[in-house]
Amino acid sequence: MNILTKVACICLLCIVAIGSAQAQKKGFAFGIKGGVNLSRLTMGNVFTTRYDDAGNPYLGYNGQEVKDNLKQSFNTKTGAVGGIYARFGRTLFIQPEVLVSTKGGSFEIVEMHQETPISKTVNVKYSNIDVPLLIGLKGGPFRILAGPVTSFRIGDNQKLRDAFKYYTSDLNNSLSQATFGYQLGAGLDLGSFSLDVRKEGSFTNVASFQTNGSNDGGDVKQKISSWQVTLGLKLF
Repeated sequence: MNILTKVACICLLCIVAIGSAQAQKKGFAFGIKGGVNLSRLTMGNVFTTRYDDAGNPYLGYNGQEVKDNLKQSFNTKTGAVGGIYARFGRTLFIQPEVLVSTKGGSFEIVEMHQETPISKTVNVKYSNIDVPLLIGLKGGPFRILAGPVTSFRIGDNQKLRDAFKYYTSDLNNSLSQATFGYQLGAGLDLGSFSLDVRKEGSFTNVASFQTNGSNDGGDVKQKISSWQVTLGLKLF
């Protein structure tokens, strides 16, 4: 049994022990949740001058330099989200979650072809294992909560169970590949059901690359921004 497995077992035992104690005080909840993400990529406008083999910039009819322009799109992409949550505490609570989430966005590339600008739309869509750790306040049926979220990318051809196995086998390596962000929002509890609306943002880039063919072009750094709406069901 490796160290990570031992740590996971100890954490599980602690969660069960804390959960049992909280449940006796009616301050513990465990459930499932699912809903939608409305996400988009954010980045600045990047202009890249193209050069020929001699190092001279391509010129258009008006004598201006030909440039490739990458522009962020305000179009949102709809994705699914679902997983489990636990809540420890009553008025002041801690709520860890494990979610499988699909996000994405789009951006435009404007290129010059035979002195004619042509716009292309690039669509991006990917799936994550998201692990939010939220702290909140509850008054009556209403809640507010916020906290960090750690995201682990699921490969395009990778099965979910393989992704879980990969990221739980080496914690240090997994954290080095993770991206980090935040969630903040509000919720409403009605009996065993809960409704949450959250804003999610990124601290780290989901992608970073440099535009081609430029001596003075900049790096493109993409971040994700999304709204998440979920419906939860408390199991106990």
